[in-house]
Amino acid sequence: MGAIITLTTDFGLEDAFVGMMKGVILGINPGVTIVDLCHLIPPQDIAGAAFLIHTSHRYFPPGTIHVVIVDPGVGGQRRAVALQTPLAAFVAPDNGLLSYVVREMSQRQAPYNLVHLNRPSYWLPHVSATFHGRDIFAPVAAYLSTGVPLNEMGEPIQELVMLPQSGPLRQGEVWLGRVTHVDYFGNLITDFTPEEIQELRPGATLQLSIGSQAIQGLQQTYSEGQPGCPMALIGSLGYLEIAIPNGNAAQSLGAGVGTPVRLEFK
Repeated sequence: MGAIITLTTDFGLEDAFVGMMKGVILGINPGVTIVDLCHLIPPQDIAGAAFLIHTSHRYFPPGTIHVVIVDPGVGGQRRAVALQTPLAAFVAPDNGLLSYVVREMSQRQAPYNLVHLNRPSYWLPHVSATFHGRDIFAPVAAYLSTGVPLNEMGEPIQELVMLPQSGPLRQGEVWLGRVTHVDYFGNLITDFTPEEIQELRPGATLQLSIGSQAIQGLQQTYSEGQPGCPMALIGSLGYLEIAIPNGNAAQSLGAGVGTPVRLEFK
């Protein structure tokens, strides 16, 4: 099977930035397959990109190389890094983008390797201070796809910059979480997982509150909800989700990333 490189950025689709990265990659490895995972991450939304790569990378074949570029600190002191896990490699600025992936590996007790990408021989000859995605990260990913070992590209490091860890917190009989992602349809993805919900109160009826809206119980599919009425279900990303059939939950409920979510059981 040929090598695969995915690209996730906040570059948008209006400019040629993504195309230039692809050109650099193909110039080094013309046979690689490039997948545009997402280029519409909101500008500078590191946490959003971190969540997206965390929930997406497992659906790619083993050995896939994931390039994640949301880089408001480009040209500054932040490091360029790469992460190798048993199933994939990740190339990104060291600003929290790989937080979910590292925690996922730690929870699974899976080995991983971290490298500071400080070997210019694997970069483009001329590096812009404002476009490391093209001049550093793209060529590094391309060389990885040709079989160059990760440790050839830089010095081993022990840890990365991590986003603050968050998760549902218990206050008496109430559990407090938050919205961590809003998808294109306006569905609100929370930080509650099915396993956590089952542990909280097995067999009880869930009541979910967001703002002044209370939602009773969990549905299995969007079609089980009533058009225009908020509902809760476990979505395809594996988290508790608030949706409005034929509507936009984020707009209707005035909610977004960080909005508190309250769970209790009856």
